[in-house]
Amino acid sequence: MASLTSLISSPPSSTNNIFPKRTSQLSAPIGRLQTLRKSQLAVTCKSSNGRSDPFDEVLAAAAAASRRDVLLGLGAGLYGAGAFVTDPFSAAFARPIDGPSQDVCKLATPSPGNPLQIECCPPAMAGRESKPFQFPSPSEPKRIRRPAHLASQDKEYVEKYKLAMKRMKCLPPEDPRSFFQQAKVHCAYCNGSYVQSSHTNLGLQIHFSWLFLPFHRMYLHFYERILGSLIQDPTFALPFWNWDHEDGMAIAEMFKDPESPLFDGLRNVHHLPSNKPLDLRWDRVTEDKPFERIRDDNYARVYELMVSGAQRRLEFFGPKYRAGDPPPAGGGGTSERLHNMAHLWTGGHNQQFGEDMGNFYSAGRDPIFYVHHCNVDRLWNVWKTIGGFRFDFDDYDYLNTSFLFYDENSDLIKIKVKDVLDPQALGLEYEDRPIPWRNSRPVPTAANAARTATAAAFGGPAEAQAAEKVTTVMVPRPKKGRTAKEKSAASEILVVEGIELEGDKVVQFEVVINDDPDNPSGPSNSEFAGSFLNIPHVHGNNGHNKFVTGLRMDITELLEDIGAENDDQIQVTLVPKKSDGPVTIGGLKIEYSS
Repeated sequence: MASLTSLISSPPSSTNNIFPKRTSQLSAPIGRLQTLRKSQLAVTCKSSNGRSDPFDEVLAAAAAASRRDVLLGLGAGLYGAGAFVTDPFSAAFARPIDGPSQDVCKLATPSPGNPLQIECCPPAMAGRESKPFQFPSPSEPKRIRRPAHLASQDKEYVEKYKLAMKRMKCLPPEDPRSFFQQAKVHCAYCNGSYVQSSHTNLGLQIHFSWLFLPFHRMYLHFYERILGSLIQDPTFALPFWNWDHEDGMAIAEMFKDPESPLFDGLRNVHHLPSNKPLDLRWDRVTEDKPFERIRDDNYARVYELMVSGAQRRLEFFGPKYRAGDPPPAGGGGTSERLHNMAHLWTGGHNQQFGEDMGNFYSAGRDPIFYVHHCNVDRLWNVWKTIGGFRFDFDDYDYLNTSFLFYDENSDLIKIKVKDVLDPQALGLEYEDRPIPWRNSRPVPTAANAARTATAAAFGGPAEAQAAEKVTTVMVPRPKKGRTAKEKSAASEILVVEGIELEGDKVVQFEVVINDDPDNPSGPSNSEFAGSFLNIPHVHGNNGHNKFVTGLRMDITELLEDIGAENDDQIQVTLVPKKSDGPVTIGGLKIEYSS
C-alpha cells in the first residue's frame, strides 16, 4: 500500500485508518424514542386528530412503515434527464439550483439501514404555484435581534416569545406554519428527503457548501415572521445565542423552564446549569474544564474560523454547489465548522441519534436551534466587516439558487440567494455586541522544536493505524518565503483529503502543525490549525452511509506566527478525539486559494 507521503501530490488511491472500528453504544429502540418525545412539547395542544404531540404520531407511523421511499405525485418518466436553467439572460452553461422538486419528497432516516424512517415532507407542494419573494416594505418597523442572555431579563419580551411559540405549537399539525411543520423543514432539506428539481436522481443538501449561510437566513426569516404574525407583532424578532462572548456562552435562562414552550426535554442535562459555557472544543468526555480555559479556547476558535482561517470566501462559505452536482457530503466552510459543536454540545448525548440538536434530522425540534443559527447569521455580517477579501460570492449560480418556503400566510414562496444577502433589505438588524475574540490571535508555544523532527509517514495496512496514537506526517510546501504580494494574491491552504467516514456517526479530530505530537497544542496556540467534526446526518446520496470529504485550513497567518514561512515542509499531526465510528484519511497537501 502506498504511504501517505506518496499521496500528497496526487489523488488518494487508498486510505489510512486513524480511528479504530467501533460500534455505537447508543441503541435505544424506537419505543424509547417515542417515550422521550413526550417531554418535548411543554405546551399541551390538542391537534385536529386528538393527539397531544404530533411527533409521537410520526414516530409511531415510522415504526410501522416498511422500508420504502414515498414519492409524492410521481408520474412515468419523472426520473428522466432534467433540463438546465432556461433563463434567456443567463449564460448557456449556468447551473443554479432551482429546488427542491415540488413533486418528489422521500422518507428520511436518521441512519441508513435503520427501520426508523421519518416523514419530513411539508404539506404537499405538487400542483401549487409558488409566489416570488417580496421584500418587506421599507415602512415596516425593523426587527431587532438581541442577545438571548440579555433578552431573558426582559420579562415582557420573554412572555411575548413564549406566547408566540405556544401558538405556533398549538396550530394544527398539518398547518405549514405549525411548529411541527417548521421543525421538519430542516430535516427535509438536509437529510435526504428532497431532490433537485432539474436532476431528480440527485439529492438536495443545504449543508457543507456555499448554500449553508443563505439557506438558514431564509429559514430564520420565515420562521420569525410566522411567530410575529401569531401575536400580531411585526416587530417581533428572535434573540441570538451570543456564544462568542463570555457573558452569553451559557444557554439563556428563558430556555430552561420545563413548563415553558421554549424548553426541549432532549437536551444534554449536564449543560443546563446556569453559567455552564458552551465549549467549542468539547469532546464529550471532559466536563470539568475551568470557565477561563473554555472562554479562552472559544475565543481562539472563533478567531481561527472567522479571521485567520477565513481570509477568502471559499474557505468561509464552503465549496461551490451547482445543479447537477451530487449533494456535498461534509467538511463545509469555516462558518459551518464554527457552528457544529453547539449542535452536539446541546443535543441529548444519551439519545440514540443525539436528538434533538445533535442530529440534523431533529435539530429543528428544539427552539434553541433557531437562536443558535441567529448568531451564526449575525457572524456572517461580522465577517464581512473585518476587511480584506471578505465579501459575498457574485457567481450567477450562487445568486440565483432558489428554495421554497411557506410564509406567515401559508403561501408557498420561492426565494433566491440574492434576495437575502442584505439583512437590512429583510427589515432585520442585530443589536451591537462587543467582539472580544477579535483580539484573540493565538500565540506560538515557547518551543516548537518538533518542526525540525523527522516524522514517520503512514505505512502498513490501513487497519493497523490505531486511534490511540496521533498520526504525524511531513507535508512539502510548493513554495516557501512567499512575499506579501503573493500572500495577498492567494492564501496557503492545508488540505486533508479523502476523509472517509459514516455520515450518521460523530467523527472528530484536530490538526496541529510543527507541534509536539506527544503534547499537542490547543486553539490558544498558533500551532493549532483547525479541527474536523461531523454531525450525524444522512446526506441525501441515495441513502448511502459512507462518504468521502475533505478539510481545508488557511495556514498563511499560522506559518507567520510560528516562524515557518521559509521551511520546505511542515510537520502535520492529526489528533483523534472521541468518535463513534471509523474514519480513514487519504492524504494531505498544500494548495493556494485566491
